[in-house]
Amino acid sequence: MALFDAFKIAGSGMAAQAQRLNTVASNLANADTAAEPGKEGYKARKAVFETVFQKESAGRTGAGVGEVRVKTVATDNSPGRLVYDPKHPMAGKDGYVLMPNVKVVEEMVDMVAASRAYQTNAEIMNTAKNLMLKTINLGQ
Repeated sequence: MALFDAFKIAGSGMAAQAQRLNTVASNLANADTAAEPGKEGYKARKAVFETVFQKESAGRTGAGVGEVRVKTVATDNSPGRLVYDPKHPMAGKDGYVLMPNVKVVEEMVDMVAASRAYQTNAEIMNTAKNLMLKTINLGQ
């Protein structure tokens, strides 16, 4: 694996984690969005990753460089939660309001994990850069 491959792998990881953070932000922004009676409300979304292997480069052996990408953003189809609030404008005849199926604590954990993965990929890029600079300075 060439040192430049580290940039490609870490960069793809950063892009995937950024999209994961965007889905978490969307989920958290809609966590308290009530649905109208008889309608389906907001459903939580999750980024699904996949590994994509590039073809081998000319003159090199091995499986090729692997990158991570967001395969799809899946929708969680579990039912939303019902909250009893008869004074809410979106409450049904029985006084219940349909809220999204977003679990705020799980989303916060997912956000921290994605943020740390993003930071780790940034550190990998920084380390690869420093290794390249030290290699260039070896001849001086």
